[in-house]
Amino acid sequence: MKKTAFSTLALAAALSTALLPASNAFAQYYDGPPRWDHRRPPPPPPRWEHRRHDNTGRVIAGGLAAGVIGGLIGGAIVNNSGPRYVEPPPPPPPRCWLEDRQVPNAYDGGWHIETIRACN
Repeated sequence: MKKTAFSTLALAAALSTALLPASNAFAQYYDGPPRWDHRRPPPPPPRWEHRRHDNTGRVIAGGLAAGVIGGLIGGAIVNNSGPRYVEPPPPPPPRCWLEDRQVPNAYDGGWHIETIRACN
């Protein structure tokens, strides 16, 4: 359930960034450069002052930083929520030792002593 909700949220974030423009839309001249003949007078000459640039690099860097920070926070929330499965430790090895025992002899019906490994 959590993975489904997180995937839906990630998809919504990706679609919203793809569909929303980063800046305003401007009308374009499709019939060549602007002509100042009979439409309207030409624009005034530019004043010599410092003009701000478009700053689209700042917008892109801000969006990337927000995405990275959001991804880190989202990953931390997903990874730290709920119990985790931890593999149990392996069982201890059995205790074994060597023991001398009497065993029946298969050839003459008698008994003899053999060293046998005995474990719990």
